[in-house]
Amino acid sequence: MNTGLMFESAMTDSSSHSKSIFVAGHRGMVGSSLSRYLKSLEGVQLVTRGREQLDLTDQHAVHHFFENNVFDEVYLAAAKVGGIYANNEYPADFLYDNLMIQSNIIHAAFNVGVNKLIFLGSSCIYPREAEQPIVESSLLSGALEPTNEPYAIAKIAGIKLCESYNRQYDTDFRSVMPTNLYGENDSFHPQNSHVIPAMMRRFHEAKAAKDKEVVVWGSGNPRREFLHVDDMVAATVHVMNLSKEQYQSETDTRLSHLNVGTGIDCSIRELATLMSEVVGFDGDVVFDKTKPDGAPKKLLNVERMRRLGWQAGISLRDGLERTYQWYIANHAQPG
Repeated sequence: MNTGLMFESAMTDSSSHSKSIFVAGHRGMVGSSLSRYLKSLEGVQLVTRGREQLDLTDQHAVHHFFENNVFDEVYLAAAKVGGIYANNEYPADFLYDNLMIQSNIIHAAFNVGVNKLIFLGSSCIYPREAEQPIVESSLLSGALEPTNEPYAIAKIAGIKLCESYNRQYDTDFRSVMPTNLYGENDSFHPQNSHVIPAMMRRFHEAKAAKDKEVVVWGSGNPRREFLHVDDMVAATVHVMNLSKEQYQSETDTRLSHLNVGTGIDCSIRELATLMSEVVGFDGDVVFDKTKPDGAPKKLLNVERMRRLGWQAGISLRDGLERTYQWYIANHAQPG
């Protein structure tokens, strides 16, 4: 069974012939990890474009780009992302930008006959009160978490767009829904980042300043599942390399996405304790209960991916340690 720790050898098997691969969103956390691995392979022609070269929200520009390039595979990792604060402050941006990016790329790929495309979504697509662990069939079975509803609606639209092209035109467009991601090249913005990078920065700065306490948003009770970005990339490539028959054995025309996660969760309080150990902060952790918690629990059922031969290989502690070393080297002065 393939795991994140076996990622490089698993990918080497897929390079027996030359492929032209476009990675949309190559500067983001997932896209940069994906590009780094693909670039190291023989027989792969990797194509990327920065925002200054190609505006993915511009339909005309995206269609012109696809008409002038030939791709065997497309990895749709481009998205506007952020944590609770960013989602609350910029709901229109999150909905519009993500709808435009994914719609433009998926439709352009269809128009020029791209063989295989994989769309990267998010576990926030599922209802706030979905039964845990969340199975793929929970999609559209209840109300979404209000704090990230616009982003979730955009990602649901992306799944359904891939699904609809498959149903109507027999394309091979696939979707993977990761749990909460973290790792090297994450955004460590003090307000707009997700829980792990935001918490890591806060603990590091408190350690450097010799503060006596760190304040963490919320009660600390919500439970979350976290997946290292390299595990996500390993899973995504694994799914891309499946035959159409293998992929369809675990999906169908109306259940066309796969959960990707570890199958293990922890409370935000437990995460804060582990983070303090990884960073080396020995002060107190205080929880600000006036701040929103988000969904009470979010754990994915990953049995379909396991049956398809993949499971995560990077523990949360190991992943946090790797991420912290990267953060120190790239964003911070050692504390």
